Amino acid sequence: MRYLFILLILSLSVLTHADDSKDYLAARDAFRNGQLQKLPAYAARLKDSPLLPYLQYWQLTSQIKTASADDIRYFIDRNSDTPLSNKLRVDWLRLLAQQQDWATYLDLYPLAVNPDLSLQCYALQGRVQQNQPTAITEAKQLWLTNKDLPSACDPLFIGLINGQQISNDNIWQRIRLLLANNNSASAMTWSEYLDTPLTDKQLNLANTNPENFLSSDNLNLKLRDQREIAIYAVTRLATKDAAQAVQQWQLIKDQFPKADRQYTWAQIAYHAARQHLPEAYDWFEHSDLTQLSDEQHAWRVRAALWQGNWRNVQTSILAMPESERNEAAWRYWLARAYKIQNKTLAANTLFVTLSKEYNFYGLLAEEELGATVGNLTINVNVSNDEIAAIQRIPAIQRALALYQMDLRTEANNEWSWATRDFDDRRLLAAAELALQYNWLDRAINTADRTQQLHNFDLRFLAPYRDKAKQYAKESGLDEAWVYGLIRQESRFVSHAKSGVGASGLMQIMPATAHWIAKKLGIKRFQTEDLHDMDTNMQFGMYYLKTIQQSLDNSDVLATAAYNAGPSRARRWRADHAIEGAIYAENIPFSETRDYVKKVISNAIFYARRFDEPETSIKTRLGTITGNNLTCADADSNSPACTN
Repeated sequence: MRYLFILLILSLSVLTHADDSKDYLAARDAFRNGQLQKLPAYAARLKDSPLLPYLQYWQLTSQIKTASADDIRYFIDRNSDTPLSNKLRVDWLRLLAQQQDWATYLDLYPLAVNPDLSLQCYALQGRVQQNQPTAITEAKQLWLTNKDLPSACDPLFIGLINGQQISNDNIWQRIRLLLANNNSASAMTWSEYLDTPLTDKQLNLANTNPENFLSSDNLNLKLRDQREIAIYAVTRLATKDAAQAVQQWQLIKDQFPKADRQYTWAQIAYHAARQHLPEAYDWFEHSDLTQLSDEQHAWRVRAALWQGNWRNVQTSILAMPESERNEAAWRYWLARAYKIQNKTLAANTLFVTLSKEYNFYGLLAEEELGATVGNLTINVNVSNDEIAAIQRIPAIQRALALYQMDLRTEANNEWSWATRDFDDRRLLAAAELALQYNWLDRAINTADRTQQLHNFDLRFLAPYRDKAKQYAKESGLDEAWVYGLIRQESRFVSHAKSGVGASGLMQIMPATAHWIAKKLGIKRFQTEDLHDMDTNMQFGMYYLKTIQQSLDNSDVLATAAYNAGPSRARRWRADHAIEGAIYAENIPFSETRDYVKKVISNAIFYARRFDEPETSIKTRLGTITGNNLTCADADSNSPACTN
């Protein structure tokens, strides 16, 4: 049998990890309870275990203020195969910043993996202290980015303000960015460094009742603080009703400098595009196109798509910064614009490159070229020896041991760290190993990372097939679509739970589950029952079918509704028929937009795996009818009608 040798290794590994787990969990409890004196005894019992670095980390981090630099460096160097090395490095960096030991900090900082903004600011603070040539320039660049900066950055920027390296105009620029993100609290804080600070009363009025603020007799637009709050008020109004914001803006815009007018038009146009207003593209024309953010550039293209103006689609994409223009979405839509304008060679050049990418746009590009996904999905298999080699890696053993103890966060971190530099064959071997442990989400995510050599059976695992097929058939749903949705919702983790309370394979909300139970005549239903695989599949597919029927039997609308709610999916339609891909591209919520693209493309790969006759992504996307569509469910209290 193919996996006989592997299974033997795994069974021995399970026994070893079972012996380790009791001591590990007891040691973890001791650390959490501050009983550090117990750790050495547990460490002695785990001296040959791949889990030993955790106990050593707990000992060091609890004594980091008194630990010697040599001990800390020794642990980091000796345990580079675990994320704990970087975790201790980060702990030490934070302590060094607190102590303002900038020489040691700057020596250690380049080795930090993916340092967060706090660490970046500390590094810049140290470099400024040491008068490094580009430090102030880089700090000002960070100050003027559209990022929510942590409080750890405050000393850096306060020092630059006090040293007049950050000017009053720079402060206003930062305040404008903060207000654009509706972060009025931080805007107030930084305005304290101006001669005329913002007032809480005016900011609150601009936020909660922008119309009243803009029509106030006390508004003096000769003052910069008043102009900035007015721009904030117009922006807040635009988030709710961009057309009304334009009406208010037209009354006062001539009292603003040209740059302010251009900035405000960009803000209005951005929100108008997200609201699918037909004037959105024209309003962008009043802005300075060279100053648009990446998000504003993207919504300028989407506004042109919504209008069906392919010349404007081309113009808008070519106006993007090169890094954004090279994203798959904009290469695809640029190719479509070229094709519709009979620029066939330019279109096909882009389509050919895209067709080699296994994503939403790659599938669309294949169909534009007349190719089929089945011609390109060739599975690469790895040998038992390759899988066994991965299993012998201590970091992998540590990840598997943690997974067996149901410590998923730690296990996922270890797995990601261990596989971060793997080539394609090692990734596929690791994915096979994860599958042998029934670690389905790691198997999928690991196989998903390959660049040249792929195994689509691993990328698109189909566990629980008998049950899923049964419930899909009973509900009248396409099995490939159901699998595409479950893959995106939970990666087949049956006990998955989201931050908002959705549970199980199909991530069902408790309120929705109780409504379904009532409709199905199931008594004594408890929310915990959603972790039962059969219950979750039955409920999830019943709900999916219900919303599909209420949304013109459209897979795209139902997928959007499953993520964001049916009322939003209806509201996002145009007043005329529109192709499904354009609807998906114009979904205002970035999470839902990405979700729909992934579920639909997943469904195509599953359709191929299941040998379904229809594998066309354009057919599945279909055409979205105009927004005269109403809720067809007879039960007006159905989540398919009210959410």
